[in-house]
Amino acid sequence: MDYFILSYLAGALTLFAPCILPVVPFVFARADQPFLQSGLPLLAGMALSFAAVASLGAFVGDWAIQANEYGRVAAMVVLSAMGAMLIAPRLAALAARPLVALGNRLSDVASRPAAGARSPAASSLLLGAATGLLWAPCAGPVLGLILTGAALQGPSVHTSLLLLAYAGGAASALAVLLVIGQRTFSALQRRMHIGEGLRKAVGVAVLAGVAAIALGLDTGTLAERSLPGTNGLEQRLIDRFRPRAESASADMAPGGFLRVQAPAPPPRLNLPELGAMPPLDGAVGWLNSPALSAQSLRGKVVLVDFWTFGCINCRNALPHVREWHRKYKDQGLVVVGVHTPEFAYEKNVTNVQRALVDLDVPFPVALDNHFAIWRAYRNNYWPALYFVDARGQIRFHHVGEGAYEKSEQVIRQLLDEARKETRPL
Repeated sequence: MDYFILSYLAGALTLFAPCILPVVPFVFARADQPFLQSGLPLLAGMALSFAAVASLGAFVGDWAIQANEYGRVAAMVVLSAMGAMLIAPRLAALAARPLVALGNRLSDVASRPAAGARSPAASSLLLGAATGLLWAPCAGPVLGLILTGAALQGPSVHTSLLLLAYAGGAASALAVLLVIGQRTFSALQRRMHIGEGLRKAVGVAVLAGVAAIALGLDTGTLAERSLPGTNGLEQRLIDRFRPRAESASADMAPGGFLRVQAPAPPPRLNLPELGAMPPLDGAVGWLNSPALSAQSLRGKVVLVDFWTFGCINCRNALPHVREWHRKYKDQGLVVVGVHTPEFAYEKNVTNVQRALVDLDVPFPVALDNHFAIWRAYRNNYWPALYFVDARGQIRFHHVGEGAYEKSEQVIRQLLDEARKETRPL
């Protein structure tokens, strides 16, 4: 039960994350209608749809990735139509005929609630489902913990219920905003008679939200502006509900979020051997390079970086990893990015290729859609860095953001060791 409470509270905290902004207009498009008949079904549809899609993301088959992509496109079409109808009621009248024939009555519910729609709740549920298909929350420690478990253990009823609790928390927070919005809308309509103008403004906001999602702003620019305080609060919730004995590290929070910065490193680091470098087998493809293997990298200092393009912590660490690649590649360093996705849209190769260009990722990237390399390294976090010496031994491991100076010192020390080992006597 503690995990469900934790998931619910973490979902409610997404209200304070910028990633929620593109979907807010979809919710407020129902502010002029009764909450129980319209707002509540919409939020329920959003929660159910998100939980279903996130659970589906645990499947690694191409069919699941394509289903997610087609669903997002269909949702954007539906919500774009709703926004246009809110702006121009005539469009709603024209669209009503085929929609009535299909039984949706979407246009009447969206722009003329008194037009005799047969089932406003059903139409709101449909719009909520479309919203859930498009919602990509900024993954904090709690959601990262749930998605990691789903990816490693496969889909399960327990995981789906945790995701539903998370979505329910977000829906509850949005419900409070929607009730406030409904009261504000009613007051302005009574006192200032600007109901039609507000409806058109909401329509413009809906179209802007669709555009933001289509351009990837919800998983890119807005994710980069996520409030760090919410992650810290989630971590405190995890510490409250989870026994400390279950934590993988005394310094790390689940999901790849650093809790305590490491102290300043000494002049010379003690880097014990932590085991041989695991294989890089199991990738569904490689970008920026032919396929690499642990054996082919012997003699090189290797930095293995587990990341995914939708992870804000990974994005924050990426400039440092990119700089190390450019600074030390001619001295014998090879950076290998292992792209292990959290969400289904991050499994799409085209999306990853686009992200490599947008984020200026020049080093080799393995597409670890099956979590094969992740399992081989027994990894649990995004981002996670593994530093391997020229003899193929892991010498240092860091998870989360931070400790960049120490990490660079590790690279320099391992490169220096490699030069000494190859220097003639």
